[in-house]
Amino acid sequence: MIEIESLSRKWKNFTLEKLSLKIEIGEYFVILGPTGAGKTLLLELIAGFHSPDTGKILIGGKDVTHLPPEKHDLVFVYQDYSLFPHMSVEKNIEFGMHMKKIKSKEKLFEIARDLKITHLLDRYPLKLSGGEQQRVALARALVTDPEVLLLDEPLSALDPRTQETARELLSTIHKNKERLTVLHITHDQTEARIMADRIAIIMDGKLMQVGTPEEIFEKPVDSQVASFVGFENMLSGRVISADRGLLRIETSEMIIEASGDIEVGSQVHALLRPENIVLSKTSTDSSVRNSLQGRVTEVWTLGALVRVKVDCGILLNALITRQSAEEMNILPGISVYAQFKVSSVHVLR
Repeated sequence: MIEIESLSRKWKNFTLEKLSLKIEIGEYFVILGPTGAGKTLLLELIAGFHSPDTGKILIGGKDVTHLPPEKHDLVFVYQDYSLFPHMSVEKNIEFGMHMKKIKSKEKLFEIARDLKITHLLDRYPLKLSGGEQQRVALARALVTDPEVLLLDEPLSALDPRTQETARELLSTIHKNKERLTVLHITHDQTEARIMADRIAIIMDGKLMQVGTPEEIFEKPVDSQVASFVGFENMLSGRVISADRGLLRIETSEMIIEASGDIEVGSQVHALLRPENIVLSKTSTDSSVRNSLQGRVTEVWTLGALVRVKVDCGILLNALITRQSAEEMNILPGISVYAQFKVSSVHVLR
């Protein structure tokens, strides 16, 4: 278990502020945040590369706050993999073994087989692809049988197809080593959503929210987190009725319905993801209780998806499939209905 208690550190013009976290044994924990949020600084503090100004770091119940990195009993895989260019793949892996005083060649070949890099042992890092370099860096780390693995943006330098393969590899490694705790930092929300048991959102050096992927991406705790995780549509208003979990919210332009347990008269923000808005040429009598008429103002094609901005008195961003856009002939100027379910609206006070 990793326990972080009220950790603070000033770094140039940036401050990591009184951050507390608890990461369980065997957990795949992702720290997610925008560039410059303090993610790498936090990871380096946990690794012992820096000392905090205040607070504690405990690993397995042992206070390692001011101990040197070698006493933290973990391994760190950097974003650029930090392989030695003058050493072969085999020698790079052996370096990890040397640091932990492991002499078994069989262990080296075992990890090379597991990561499918046996055929690369005689090669040098500059002759490897990004995905191959990543596997070598992981082999160098895993050959020591660590209890904690720290990953600094491990997939950011890979192309999309290789990223998918690498995600599967990391998930397999984690599942095969029951007590391996992984702490993985990224700014990629898809990566976090797919891989994490739990996620911590860090922004501007502050811990904003901790939870499961569903809690983070469906129930953000405030508007700042909501905006970061994709709730592009935010409507401010007042609850005018509340009946058995069904809210009616009056904004300056319209009334929308949402689910929640908030008293009448409360000022709230109603949040909505663009992918939860359905566009139609006609208003339907389905389970969709919110149907707002508007006019398309802008259209962007994004591969298989199309982003559409609709003026319904307020501007709403919708994300629909390219096929739907073509079938409805979605173009600037046409009239549409923007429809969304009560359950798609997340309400914050």
